Amino acid sequence: MWKSIWGRTMLIAVLTVASIVLVLPSLTDILPAAWQEKSPKISLGLDLQGGVFLRLDVEIDKAIENTTMRYADDARAILREKGIPVLAMAKDGIEGFSLTLPPGEFADRALRVLKEEVGTIDYTLGSVTSSTATIKGGVTANEIQAIRTNSVSQAVETIRNRIDQFGVREPQIVAEGENRIVVQLPGVKDQQRAIELIGKTALLEFKLVDEGASVEEALKGSLPAGDQLLYIKNVEPQTGRITKTPIVVKRRAVLTGDSIKTARVNFQSQRGGAYVGLSFDNRGARIFDRVTAENVKRRLAIVLDDTVYSAPVIQERISGGEAQISGSFTPEEASDLAIVLRAGSLPAPVKIIQNVSIGPSLGHDSIEQGIRAAIIGATLVVGFMLIYYRLAGAIADGALVFNILFLLAGMSALRATLTLPGIAGIILAIGMAVDSNVLIFERIREELRSKKTVRASIDAGYDKAFWTVVDSHVTTLITAIILFQFGTGPIKGFAVTLSMGVAINLFTALVCTKVVFDYLNAKRPMQTLSI
Repeated sequence: MWKSIWGRTMLIAVLTVASIVLVLPSLTDILPAAWQEKSPKISLGLDLQGGVFLRLDVEIDKAIENTTMRYADDARAILREKGIPVLAMAKDGIEGFSLTLPPGEFADRALRVLKEEVGTIDYTLGSVTSSTATIKGGVTANEIQAIRTNSVSQAVETIRNRIDQFGVREPQIVAEGENRIVVQLPGVKDQQRAIELIGKTALLEFKLVDEGASVEEALKGSLPAGDQLLYIKNVEPQTGRITKTPIVVKRRAVLTGDSIKTARVNFQSQRGGAYVGLSFDNRGARIFDRVTAENVKRRLAIVLDDTVYSAPVIQERISGGEAQISGSFTPEEASDLAIVLRAGSLPAPVKIIQNVSIGPSLGHDSIEQGIRAAIIGATLVVGFMLIYYRLAGAIADGALVFNILFLLAGMSALRATLTLPGIAGIILAIGMAVDSNVLIFERIREELRSKKTVRASIDAGYDKAFWTVVDSHVTTLITAIILFQFGTGPIKGFAVTLSMGVAINLFTALVCTKVVFDYLNAKRPMQTLSI
């Protein structure tokens, strides 16, 4: 028996020491720097340390429209490669487009080619006149559903990648409904910068400048087919004043940001300004090499979200897959641009429909009130157990201390986020911790009334109450798991502390308290039990 007691005692001692090591960095800053840096900590949630709460609306129709136009560009490129000229291309709603071809056999050939090449578009022959023939393309219903399904999930992952690189600890980024995203950024100091980083679509495109087009005519609304009017953003370094210069570029991009392998911030040695250096993947490097070789002495516009950041002249063929974006950036602007380019562009624009900034003072008050409630609740529970169960109650109260210590250690190890509902979960776990002991102690009382010895009564009490305790905890654990799976930020915080508290309580109630009773009986068999 002593061997069994010794083994359980050592297990509890090891867990206690490990728990103290894990919990201390979250409670004090006086520890050595190396310990503080390497140790996991409990992070405070948005409601406790302040930050930003955003609710975003994903413009899915725009994602469908963008995808449709990419298919239209691909279709036009395929036909041109087959020697079939395309006179014009037009949008037909958000799910369709039309291609205008010369008269004759071009339309039939084009239909055959497109149906063989592109399976996600339904092509039909439109109007045919003596001068032109039209082919209509429409995105299939399955493809539209896939776009709707993937747009939100892709946006969530893209925003999460941006926030991770921005350096926010424990952000909460979850989908809500069919087209919304909830973003919680606890502890963010520069809130406006974080909001701009999240909302930037970051669609990077390289487009050739149409040198023959008249900017004056374009400003009047007269644009050549296949062109678009954009503006070059200029920032005066001394004053910071922003000016925009009109420029006409080809609508079709020769290369997009999908081919970017990495983006980094660099600094110009002469002027000291920041710029973003790009490296393309193998496919992008080949395209960039070909485009620069075919367009020497022409200007190539670098366009981000329909704003031209620079339009340098291609002096020579550029091999190696390297490029740069310059535009009078501050180091912070260049860093944010590099982040969004590395994380990728959003599949569709997002619109902020709710923006709530929570100050740290509100969180400080919440922490004080939560701690006060926990202390009052724990005091009442401890007092009741001491008065009603006496020595046995004192043993249960001791197990309660271990319960709270192990719970905080578990949260530290998992780098969990503590929220105000999470504090409520801890308070509930305190109540459940002694509830298990109440079931066991009442069983022991029944055995003592039947004239059994103290040792036999304790063993029988634990044995008979075992499945009742397990059953009550398993049902609570199932509820906590469901809350964690389907709940959002604060609800998840409650579910985490509740589920961990339930699991730990099984150990403290069935092992920690039992080993104390076993030790007392092993040292000298107890003739009476204060219970």
